Amino acid sequence: MGVDGLIYFDNAATTRVDPEVLGAMMPFLQDEFGNPSSVYQLAARSRAAVEEAREHVARYIGASAREIVFTGCGSEADNYAIKGTAWALAHKGKHIITSGIEHHAVLDACLALQKQGFEVTVLPPDTDGVIHPEQVAEAVREDTILCTIMHSNNEVGTVQPIAQIGALCRERGVVMHTDAVQSLGKVDLNVDELNVDLLSMSAHKVYGPKGVGALYIRKGTRPVRLIDGGGQEQGKRAGTENVSGIVGMGKAVELLAKRAATDNPRIQRLCRRVIDGILERIPHTQLTGHPERRLLNIASFTINYIEGEGMLLSLDLYGICASSGSACTSGSLDPSHVLLAMGRPHAVSHGSLRISLSRTNTDADVDALLMSLPGFVERLRDMSPMWADAQKKGVV
Repeated sequence: MGVDGLIYFDNAATTRVDPEVLGAMMPFLQDEFGNPSSVYQLAARSRAAVEEAREHVARYIGASAREIVFTGCGSEADNYAIKGTAWALAHKGKHIITSGIEHHAVLDACLALQKQGFEVTVLPPDTDGVIHPEQVAEAVREDTILCTIMHSNNEVGTVQPIAQIGALCRERGVVMHTDAVQSLGKVDLNVDELNVDLLSMSAHKVYGPKGVGALYIRKGTRPVRLIDGGGQEQGKRAGTENVSGIVGMGKAVELLAKRAATDNPRIQRLCRRVIDGILERIPHTQLTGHPERRLLNIASFTINYIEGEGMLLSLDLYGICASSGSACTSGSLDPSHVLLAMGRPHAVSHGSLRISLSRTNTDADVDALLMSLPGFVERLRDMSPMWADAQKKGVV
């Protein structure tokens, strides 16, 4: 159960800050307000807290602390990785490989580089949302400098074969970046096993605060920095550090390490209940994403013959928060670019629903969803011209 009686099923958009995370942050919003770049003891305590958080993040992904750079969000980490690498290696080539199901932070960064003279190959996923290593192998050219493929999809939950793609890129001398914002805390992440040079993370997807992220930069990888102005973050990101946010991210990741063994199996069980329950109770509904290689907390569907917006508004009236796709594009009337790339028809893509769970969800939450959603869908279909047309044609 969420805040004020709400049932919150939009944890892929953001999560509630854990009380222990908030407790760790509070001193650095009040008494411990020193600037980490100063030399006196008040500042030194802030510096020590930032470095402790860096150690937590680095340890969690199998990196060294000096390979972690804190950023303002996951989107900044993506932009730093992609634009910074492209600018650094432009003398070697201007070809970049990505996929059609990436977060817009990746796609729009690549689009911006196209306007600067770079060439981008956008690989299509299969119907389950998978990008196959063979596709990357076929796309690599002599002038390819960067491959950026997300670790897991934020809308349908498909987990990509990044270790194989990363190994291929390493053999070909191509820098490998992965957006692991959704994977952090749900999938084991080890940068050496994944064969990646750059990996993006965000705090607010894992019970940390908004406004802070991190980028893993493998030693020897030297993207051009995005923000100039000072020597903070080992000279890689100028600007006074968001100490409280960084402390919050470090604490959130520390808690992930402690709680994953108990939290994740329970979340996965609840998610399985959602998937099975919706597919059983609502006809003409399809699970989207890979049936097995998927995040343990995302249940995503297309529900035919309705509009997703009406479904979300109906759930909201019942006190249930859900999503029809990425939070970054939820205000758009356009269908999901991810579903379209996976070959879903335009009309079907409009009826998408994403239920994403966290450690705060309960069986009672799932019961409430499964009790209310089928009735909402039935009423929306009764008002839908698509449903009426399907009935006339004998399709339903």
